[in-house]
Amino acid sequence: MIEHLPAVLSEHRESIYLLFRRYGALDKPVLVGSDLAYEYEQFCLTEAGQVLADTRLRQIIRSTQEAVLVPPLLYLAVRLTVAKWRWVQIHVEQMVCREVTVSEYLEFKERLVEKSRGQRWVLELDLSPFERGFPKLSETRSIGRGVEYLNRFLSGRLFDSGGEGHRRLFEFLKLHQVQGRQLMLNGVVQDVAQLQEALRVALDHLQPEPPDTTWESHSAELRKLGFEVGWGRTVSQIRESMELLSDILEAPAPKNLEQFLSRIPMIFSIAIVSPHGFFGQSEVLGKPDTGGQVVYILDQVRALEREMRSSIHDQGLDFEPQILVLTRLIPESQGTTSDQRIEHILGTEHVRILRVPFRDARGQVVPQWIPRFEIWEYLERYAVEAEREMVAELGGKPDFLIGNYSDGNLVASILAHRLGVTQCNIAHALEKTKYPHSDLHWKQHEEEYHFSCQYTADLIAMNTADFIITSTYQEIAGTKESIGQYESYSSFTMPGLYRVVSGIDCFDPKFNIVSPGTDEAAFFPYYEVARRLPDLRAGVLDLIFGSPSDETRGQFRDLNKPILFAMSRLDRVKNMAGLLEWYAQSAELRSIANLLLVGGHVDPERATGAEQLHQIHLMHRLFDEYHLDDEVRWVLRQTDKTRVGELYRCVADSRGAFVQPALFEAFGLTVIEAMRSGLPTLATCYGGPLEIIEDGVSGFHIDPNHGEDVVQRILAFFDDHTRDPEYWWRISQAGVLRVRERYAWNLYAEKLLSLSRIYGFWNYITNIERQETRRYLEMFYGLMYRPLARGETQLSLAARARTGTRHEEPRP
Repeated sequence: MIEHLPAVLSEHRESIYLLFRRYGALDKPVLVGSDLAYEYEQFCLTEAGQVLADTRLRQIIRSTQEAVLVPPLLYLAVRLTVAKWRWVQIHVEQMVCREVTVSEYLEFKERLVEKSRGQRWVLELDLSPFERGFPKLSETRSIGRGVEYLNRFLSGRLFDSGGEGHRRLFEFLKLHQVQGRQLMLNGVVQDVAQLQEALRVALDHLQPEPPDTTWESHSAELRKLGFEVGWGRTVSQIRESMELLSDILEAPAPKNLEQFLSRIPMIFSIAIVSPHGFFGQSEVLGKPDTGGQVVYILDQVRALEREMRSSIHDQGLDFEPQILVLTRLIPESQGTTSDQRIEHILGTEHVRILRVPFRDARGQVVPQWIPRFEIWEYLERYAVEAEREMVAELGGKPDFLIGNYSDGNLVASILAHRLGVTQCNIAHALEKTKYPHSDLHWKQHEEEYHFSCQYTADLIAMNTADFIITSTYQEIAGTKESIGQYESYSSFTMPGLYRVVSGIDCFDPKFNIVSPGTDEAAFFPYYEVARRLPDLRAGVLDLIFGSPSDETRGQFRDLNKPILFAMSRLDRVKNMAGLLEWYAQSAELRSIANLLLVGGHVDPERATGAEQLHQIHLMHRLFDEYHLDDEVRWVLRQTDKTRVGELYRCVADSRGAFVQPALFEAFGLTVIEAMRSGLPTLATCYGGPLEIIEDGVSGFHIDPNHGEDVVQRILAFFDDHTRDPEYWWRISQAGVLRVRERYAWNLYAEKLLSLSRIYGFWNYITNIERQETRRYLEMFYGLMYRPLARGETQLSLAARARTGTRHEEPRP
């Protein structure tokens, strides 16, 4: 595609010059792909632009994600396909072009914000040299299926190396113990040949035995052969495990290896790290920095404990699994349990929250809540103290660590390296894609958001994690038209700080898609009438249709209209005010449906931050301006899951729909909750809902950047239902089935634990940990992250270097 650009520029010189001038007239030095494509199509409608309608330039422009225009130079960042980029410089006046490196492109961008030009010695982060020879995916369709590729690649390479793989697998099996008890193999078996012979004898011994006979019935004979508990509880399970291993030792196959590794008793304790916000089981949702991530983790740990208990039982063991959620202790807890050191998680046996406080440079406990954008200076000290308390609470180091969000992932990286355990990262959301050009203009946002710390922490945590799980494919690599959250970290610049030319690679096999689920006790279809509680339903109906109060605004005049329902935090990205404005401006939509909004506080005095306060005032202004109190009901945020589940079902009773209008949604828990409850759903096309929903089958995609089109999509849905009474039911049922088959916590827990075992194995027997990369990032941490976390600017660092003064490191 790029190769044809010189010829196109030469052939249509005059028209392309006018097109570029049109771009310049927008007075935007940085143009995003949608701007470029829209202006191109509009230009092609003009007499001068008609000749460009069917040229290769059209394809190039459509593939360009970003352009930087500082006449006479125009730079294009062309995304040929998912996660594959090229960069081009065009001289607008001379109409000549050349391909440039990513470093040249980023340097040009920096000139937009940096007064001093021509700096030769800019810190560049380039991890590509460390990746040479390391296995990488080649097909975009394989992104997010890293473990499948890794098993194929490494098993083929390892087991074809003259028996080396067999020996390492044998040594790996001898490692496993729990509470001092040896598992899998004892000292009787001394090498691979003896192991193969022992497997043959054991299988012959077990062949005639009843399949449900337990390990205890045969333990004496099996121990003489060299086997310890852990192969399975019953003869049937023991035989399956031994047959898998025997097949691997004879003729390795990736699938057999994956199945066998998934059965090994390796995971008995897990630590889950989530420091920011108010982490608790009640009275926390809706507080600053506290939302879907808390719900996710609470559901996650319940599912993990169930799966761990089941797998430990099937392995023939009787140990109780332990899970700790490691979070922050906040003495000024605002009516929550965040001031309690230990809190048992309801619905579990041995899962608890362990809270450790932040401490300042003097070692004093920080008593108040701190926004997630401002916690960076506390995390290293927190990690050291949390390690001591976590190990003491578990009675040893955990077998597996899971980080959450940027801060939790960084702490998990520190802990995993110190303890030598397998680490998984979960982003939930990466701020970089939420705030356009926040990297380029980081200095303008530094006081409020501290993006320099966050993006640096992200780079370190992403590249030191053993594996990363995401909820969707697009979270990693986006779509054909838009880049993914992780892909945005492949190259970027923060002028005056550093430039990233190779930060994260979407083709790295550490990425795996593991989608979360819904709490099936709270979220079930509206037509399962026997499960619905009459008293709960009565309370929810009063919430929807009751009289106005201090915690609500508006009361529906026409109770027979279907209900459009939206529920989220009140912030700009969630776009609740945007939905309200679209509804307000459509007389037709107002005539056929009521609008129910649940989120935030109705009373501005109860706002929990400047952004929420702004949204509350905006909502009230729209109510007043468009006289919405008879058609819109705005209700205080709801935190009780059981009540929220009935809320979805009551809206479904009205034959309404759920609308998720976010400008971007990393996954969309509310989307799968609504669908699981049988409520037809229309959700943003930016983020997770793009994959959750099959457009036109199990719901609908909407573009929040085009409110009029959203309204038309909603109107079309109701119109189709009017013409075909079965239409609403078909969409409802397809949504229920979609979530039931793909988004279930039991599937999530099974896959996550399997990944932890497989990556743990490969880390043991290969150099997958990439020590060179880690050492490089340790230097980056010490020289870049640590000063940033202390709030030191590059200017102050330079001044300290000149004067020879030192910043004393806080003692853990």
